[in-house]
Amino acid sequence: MSRGGSCNLPLGLLFCYTITMKKSKTVKQKVIGRPRTGITPLMGFRADPTTRAAIVKWAEAQPDRPSLSEAIRRLVELGLTAKRTKSAPSERQRAALADLASKAIDSLKVEAPDDEKASRKRRLIRGPEEFREDRVDLPKAKK
Repeated sequence: MSRGGSCNLPLGLLFCYTITMKKSKTVKQKVIGRPRTGITPLMGFRADPTTRAAIVKWAEAQPDRPSLSEAIRRLVELGLTAKRTKSAPSERQRAALADLASKAIDSLKVEAPDDEKASRKRRLIRGPEEFREDRVDLPKAKK
């Protein structure tokens, strides 16, 4: 009988004896939830009912009738590629333009009294009253 009790191996082999176990398989965890639909980042925004209705109306007028998401993507793309309108000139530009117009009017040979010339010049530079509200180079009058 051996000294180790119920073990029948010699004492020197007791420390070298190893039991090999089967390698464990790695199992891919299931992902809970809806599968991903794209790789681009999601962008969201809140729209009031009138804006949403306008987008839906625009989408319905398209020949391929895009979904709401596709319609929003197309409208954003249209907005980004649209040409920008020129903004109103600055105060310095306005003064330079008025000076140029004044010099051009002064160079004209007009036979009229001085006060009539000044009145005409003022009207030409400021523009007709009926069009002053539509001009982008003039500040809007407060009502």
